[in-house]
Amino acid sequence: MKIKRKVLAYITKGQEPNLELLVFEHKDFPEAGLQVPAGTIEEDELLIDALYREINEETGLVRDALYFMGKIHKYNYYPQGKDTVHERNFFHLNYAGEQVNWEHNVVSNGLDNGLTFKFRFEPIKTLPELSGEQGEALKMM
Repeated sequence: MKIKRKVLAYITKGQEPNLELLVFEHKDFPEAGLQVPAGTIEEDELLIDALYREINEETGLVRDALYFMGKIHKYNYYPQGKDTVHERNFFHLNYAGEQVNWEHNVVSNGLDNGLTFKFRFEPIKTLPELSGEQGEALKMM
């Protein structure tokens, strides 16, 4: 079984009890569901470098707009119908910017290159289920 190392970013704004999470949907493929910024760690890439690269590729946000809060969880996810295991590394970052809703066209070497993502902040207390069990580590923040 092949192992793919992944990073997932929980980017929040606000304070408890009104904490909000940055989520997105595919503009042209809403059936993909609600997601958080995430992606595959490249060969010989450090976790932290992969985290900030994926955030920038998928959201357009730069490191200066984020406060690193820490790594919160790591576990193995087994995608249905695939012969791979995803080693998922979850990180928590706090958003320091003003923008709350935007669209971003992905520029990357990955499968999401050219896709448009629609971003918004959702209250964690009423957050709909995230696609592919991406909300698994929210309770650990």
